[in-house]
Amino acid sequence: MLDRLSEIPRNRSCSLPRYRQGKRALFLVSGLIFCVHSALAHGPQAQIQIPKPLPAPPLVLVGGTIIDVSDWGRSANDLHDAIIYIRDGRVTAVGPRAALPIPKGSRVIDCTGKYLIPGLVDGFAGMNNQGQASANLYMGVTTVVATQDDHRGHLDLHANPTPHLYFIDSIGSTDDDSLLGGRPEWSRKLRDPRDPKSQLARPVELSPEDTAHQLAEIAKMGTRALWLGHNLTAANTQWIIEHAHQAGLVTYGEFTATPYPVGIQAGVDVLLHMGRYELGVIPDELQQPLVEDPEGPASRTAYGYAERLPPTDYRLRAYAHLLASHHAVLMPTFSLYYLNLPDHRNLWKEPAAQLLDPATLLAPSDPKTGETIYPLPLWTRHLPNATTRWMEEGSRHKADQQADRLWAINQAIFEAYPHYLAASGAPAQGTMPGISLHTELEMLVRLGLSPREAIAAATNNYAEQFHWTELGQITPGRRADILILDGDPTTNIWNARRINSLILDGNPLERDSLLKK
Repeated sequence: MLDRLSEIPRNRSCSLPRYRQGKRALFLVSGLIFCVHSALAHGPQAQIQIPKPLPAPPLVLVGGTIIDVSDWGRSANDLHDAIIYIRDGRVTAVGPRAALPIPKGSRVIDCTGKYLIPGLVDGFAGMNNQGQASANLYMGVTTVVATQDDHRGHLDLHANPTPHLYFIDSIGSTDDDSLLGGRPEWSRKLRDPRDPKSQLARPVELSPEDTAHQLAEIAKMGTRALWLGHNLTAANTQWIIEHAHQAGLVTYGEFTATPYPVGIQAGVDVLLHMGRYELGVIPDELQQPLVEDPEGPASRTAYGYAERLPPTDYRLRAYAHLLASHHAVLMPTFSLYYLNLPDHRNLWKEPAAQLLDPATLLAPSDPKTGETIYPLPLWTRHLPNATTRWMEEGSRHKADQQADRLWAINQAIFEAYPHYLAASGAPAQGTMPGISLHTELEMLVRLGLSPREAIAAATNNYAEQFHWTELGQITPGRRADILILDGDPTTNIWNARRINSLILDGNPLERDSLLKK
C-alpha cells in the first residue's frame, strides 16, 4: 500500500485531467438531479412544459347558400356565399366569405352554386337492419327517433354507418317490445297479458309505483322520448307528462282512453299520427266508454265518428284552435296513407329502394306497381279470379275513402296553423326508410306549408319543440350533419332530395357507396 501511494506524485501529471473530467461530470449530474428535484418540489408550475400539438385544420365548406330554417320556417335570412368551419364533428364558425379566411392546410369542399340544409330528422320510425340505415343516410336522414314494435321490428343497434338514433319507449303500460323488456326485473312486469275472450295480448296500465320506477329507469338508459299509448287513463297521463318533463324527456301522445284535450292541456309535446289525433273531436258520450274499451268496439265507434265529421263542423274548428294555442305539435305521418292518397308514385323506383328487403317491411307495396296489396282470407282462394279482384278493389276503395276523409279533416285543422314535425312511420304500411320522409315533406307542402316550413319541420323544429339544440341548424355548436343540395329547396320541396354531398358528424360520406349492399 505504501509503495502504491508513493507512486501518485510521479503519475500526477498524467492522471489530473481524468480526475478533473470525472469531477466535472459528477457536477453536471448533481445539477441535473437538483433541477429535477426542484421542479417536483415546487409543483406543476415549475415542471417542464411540453408543447401541445396544434389542432388539425378544419373541414371548410366554401361558397354555398345556408338555408335559414329558424322560427318554425318563418324566417328567411339565408346566408349566401358562406364559409363553414367544421372540427371534431361540430360546426365551429359560420359567416360570409369576406369575414372568414380559409385556414392554411384546410380540407376544402367547394359549394359554389349549392344550397346547404341541416341533416333531416325522422321523428318516428323503426330501423331493423343495415339496408334501412343506409337508405336513411342516402336520402339525407341523419337522425331517427327510433322505436321498436310489432309493426317495425326490433332496432338494429349495430348498423355502420348509421343515422344517430334517439330512442323512444312506451311508458305506464305493459309492452312486449319495450326497451326495458330484456331486463329480468322488467320482463314479467311488461309482458302483455292475454285477453281470455280473444286470446290476444292486450296492454294494461302499470301501477303508479311501477310507472315511477319505469320512468326513472328509462331516463337512466338515455332514452330521449316517451310514447303514451292507448290504454293510459287521464290521471296517469297527466302524471307522466309532468314528471317526464322534469326528467328532460319528450312525450308523444297517441291517446284513446285519455281524452285528447286533457293530454293537450297537460302539456304533451307531440300528437302522433293522422287517423289518431282526430279522436279529439268526439263527444263525451263516446269518450267515456274508451276508458274500459280502448281497443275494442267502443274505439271503432269513436274513430268512425271522428272520420265522418264534416270538415266545416264547429267542433273541428274548436279543436284546431285548441291545438294551435297550446304547446303540442302535430306529427301526422301522412306517409302511412300516402299510397291511398292521389298522385302517389311507385317508391320502389327510388335508387335507395334497392337497399330494402320487402321481408323486413310491414305490408310493403307491390314492387312492380307500387300499389298497396290487400290480402284476402284463405277461403277466397277457391273463388273465381274476377270475384277476388272485385273484393280487392272493394278493400282499396274503402281505404282510399278513409284517407280522403282524414286528409280533409287535416286541411281544416291546418287552417288554425298549429306547428308540425316531420316523421315517416317507416317501415310500415307501404312506407320505406329514408324515402318516405321525403314523401312526408311533399305531403306537408300539399297540406299548405311552404317548402321552407316543411324543411324546418324535419330539422330545426325539433330543436324548437324538444330543446334538442345539438341538431337542426348550421350554426356554431351544432352537430355537423349537413346536406349539400344541387337545387334551392325553398322554391321546390323536390330539391331537398337532390343531394350532392352528405356530411355526417363532420365527415363527408360517399353516397354512392351506400347503395352497395
